[in-house]
Formats: sequence, C-alpha cells, structure tokens
Amino acid sequence: MEQLTCFKAYDIRGKLGETLDEEIAYKIGRAFAQHLSAKNVVVGGDIRESTEALKAALIQGLTDSGADVIDLGLAGTEEVYYATPYFDACGGIEVTASHNPIDYNGMKLVGQNSKPISGDTGLNSIKQLVETGTFKRIGHKGNVKTIDIKPAFAKYLVNYFDTGCMSAKKVVINPGNGAAAPLLDAIEKEMSLLGAPIEFIKVNYTPDGSFPNGIPNPLLEENRSSTAEAVITHKADLGIAWDGDFDRCFLFDENGEFIEGYYIVGLLAEAFLNAHPNSKIIHDPRLTWNTIDVVESNGGHAIQSKTGHAFIKERMREEDAIYGGEMSAHHYFRDFNYCDSGMIPWILVLNLLNRKKCSLSSLVQERMEIYPASGEINLTLNNPQEKLELIAQHFANDGFRIDTTDGISVDLTHWRFNLRMSNTEPLIRLNVESKKSVQLMREKTEMLKEMIMG
Repeated sequence: MEQLTCFKAYDIRGKLGETLDEEIAYKIGRAFAQHLSAKNVVVGGDIRESTEALKAALIQGLTDSGADVIDLGLAGTEEVYYATPYFDACGGIEVTASHNPIDYNGMKLVGQNSKPISGDTGLNSIKQLVETGTFKRIGHKGNVKTIDIKPAFAKYLVNYFDTGCMSAKKVVINPGNGAAAPLLDAIEKEMSLLGAPIEFIKVNYTPDGSFPNGIPNPLLEENRSSTAEAVITHKADLGIAWDGDFDRCFLFDENGEFIEGYYIVGLLAEAFLNAHPNSKIIHDPRLTWNTIDVVESNGGHAIQSKTGHAFIKERMREEDAIYGGEMSAHHYFRDFNYCDSGMIPWILVLNLLNRKKCSLSSLVQERMEIYPASGEINLTLNNPQEKLELIAQHFANDGFRIDTTDGISVDLTHWRFNLRMSNTEPLIRLNVESKKSVQLMREKTEMLKEMIMG
C-alpha cells in the first residue's frame, strides 16, 4: 500500500511529480465522491500551469464515481466555498497550492454547506481510500457542467459595501498574476452600478501561471514593493494584494506601508462588535495580545483556536462566532458559511475608512505601538520537532507555562512568542510580540532566532 505524504492536517499539498500527480488526483476524485456518497461536486482551480491537468484528472475521478461536476473554471478558493451551498452540492474542491513554490500544487476540500474536511473530519478516510484503491463499481458516469459563478458571487460580495457612507477612493489592486482579476472585474462592474466612486489601479493584474512577478505571496517582503510603489505613485488611499487563490488579502496604508494581518484582525473584530455587541471572536495562538485587548474592551469574547482554516471554522461553528481572524490574513465570517474570504475584508476596511473619514494608518498606528510584533519569521531546519521540544524545555525549566494549543506559546509578562512547525513545508515559524517596546520585541526576536538556529 502506497503511503501518501501530500495529505496534510487540513488540505492536500505536494511536490509535482514526487508526491502529487494526475494519477493521485484521479484517485482523490474517486475517494472524495465515494466517501461523501456525492451526487454533485463543485470544482475550481487556480492559475498554476499544473492545475488544468490535475483538475481534469480529479474531475475524471469524480465522474467515474458517478458524481456530477460543476466546473467553475479559473476560480479562487472562496468561489468554491460560495458555490458549494449555492448549488446545493455535496462538496467542493479547489485545486491550488496557494502561495507555495511553483513546483507544488494541492487541493482544499469542503463538504456540504462548505464545512471543512480536515484530518479528523474525513481527510484521513479519503487518504486511506486513495492508498488502498478500494473503489466501488459504479454503473453510471457523472456529467460535467461549466458554470461561471463570478457574476452571482460579485453581487453577493458588494452587499457588504456600505452605500450609506460612500466617498471617493483610489485603491491599488494587485492579484500578483494569480486568479483574482476576473472576480475583481465582476466586483468593479457591480460597484459602478451602485455608483460607488472608487477608482481601481491595477498592478500585476493578468492571470499568468508562470508568475512573471514571483509567486503571489505578499507575506514575503520582496513581493510587496510593486503594491507599495503603486500606492505612493498614484496617491492611493489603500493598497490590496492577494495570494494565488485569493482567500487571503494583504493591506497597505496610504503611505505604502504593509499592515500586518494581526492588526487587521483587531480592526475587523472591533467593527463586528460595534454592530453586534457581546459576540464571540475566534483568533489563532501566534499573536494574541492586541486581539484579546480589542475584543474584551469592546464587550466581546475572545476565544483561541489552533491555527489553520479547518480548525478555525470548526471552532467558529461550535461557538457560533461572528468572526474569526488569523494573523496570516485569513479572515472568517459567520455570514459566509463560516468560511474565509480575501474579498470581504477589504470591502469592510473600505467601509471603515468611509465611515470614520480617516486613513488606514491612523486606524492601526496606535495598536501597532501598544503591541509591536515581529511578523512571521520562517526558518528552515532539518529537525524542527526536536528544536521545538528543546526550546519548550528551556522555558519550562525557567518556570514558564508552555501553551501547546499550536506549537508552543510562552507568555513572559512583557513579551511573548509562538513557535510552530509548518504543515506544508520543512519550516519552523516564529512570532514575537511585546508590550509598548519595539526594542524589547526586536531583542527577544534575535535571541530566539539564535536559539533556534544554534
């Protein structure tokens, strides 16, 4: 029995030709349909050059198992999240490797009503079926329909736009040659029908799977300059950049400064709590102090969950939380089937700028000063698990409590850190924050980097 390594904690991700290929994609289609007894499945794919062939094999597997397929064509992950309940489908699959290197691809899977399928909610069972190849004989083959969901989804998204406080805005939009541009065109059309005075300035706009301007991953500093420069050149009010499957958006203020996703979580939490007092807000363990402070001072309940879209969504459903945010720029909304969206957040931030008649920098500056953060630092190691245990032991020996919700989190009164392994790459990820001292945060970040790499 072949052991597959492309199945991760909450999605499928693998190196092309090594751990993921068309044969495996076909078997995933067979297994997915069989596991869910699926009558119909929504499928979308990002712009990667390897996606079309993997998607075709996946669809073949689904139809050979008797499932009808609604093919969204080039689509972002959240289009699959939207389309699955829209078409009353049994499940949905997005073929994407998001922000991973060009020689990777993968899949994100959901069940009915876009409920996440993770390791403990079906992904391991699907993996087992793929590995054993024990597929039932099916007497009939499913059909494939290609449907463009973008017009309907754009109409849904602009409902989040507050037309009561519109003002002229210049917005730089940079999909990084990923999959977002066709949906952005549909949103632009809907906004112009509303009479919204928004001018979009388009950067690295054309979808191109060769990624001529680098992998669309604005978390990498080298990928930020094109958005920042366009904001400054065009004197824009806001810059937005997306990853490849655009389920995450990254914001730049009017000075072209990149705003860490962590502070946007606080911003959106406050907006939701002002409209819905006493609500629950879910956050991840990597950076927490600002979120907890904002949520509690606005009469809400901050609840910590393990990092990762499947875990956050499951916790949101359990708690009936109105909003969930991760510092990695995943934002989740109860009204959007508890799913993450890279389109809803920037619309809500635009509403805040219009409502408060202020700049983005003025909205986040104070919070950044109170809780300065390092941003996520990725360090490549051969022995991440061993290193994690050594560092946990070091701080435990000094009498500090180790929170193991996700990796290790340690609160040292005036500063704290989280250290965790990547689910998809041989990396260890470090986040550090302090209270009102950038210098302390930087000193402790360097100290931890030396401990990790030493």
